[in-house]
Amino acid sequence: MRILIQRVSEAHVKVDNQIVGAIQKGLLVLVGIEETDTEEDSDWLAQKTVGLRVFPDNMGVMNESLLQQNGQLLVISQFTLHAQTKKGNRPSYIRAARPEQAIPLYEHFLKTLATLTKQKVARGVFGADMKVQLINDGPVTIWIDSKNRE
Repeated sequence: MRILIQRVSEAHVKVDNQIVGAIQKGLLVLVGIEETDTEEDSDWLAQKTVGLRVFPDNMGVMNESLLQQNGQLLVISQFTLHAQTKKGNRPSYIRAARPEQAIPLYEHFLKTLATLTKQKVARGVFGADMKVQLINDGPVTIWIDSKNRE
């Protein structure tokens, strides 16, 4: 499982020109699920997401987590995070999980985040053509892969 986290001052996602998820200060999390991912990958990434110290403390140092800042979450499914670009110019998405496997893991990730933060998690619509708008705060953008736990 791969996630791309962006610290935002605001973000929203539209489907068919209607806002389906929106947040103010917090994290926009793009989630890519591959066929070998498990709930253990999802749980590890959820813990990492809420504990990541990417918000400034009162001295302006990135030293506080989403939980400490009472930030919000917007989670968007994005199979293109598993694009393979080694050969040619057309990305391959062969490693991305099929919806019947990806949707339950996506839902598990959302449920785990909601439990950890004790708040509703805003979200996109799995598999939909979405338009995401955000103001990246910092900018802070972090890539995490559950298969590469350095």
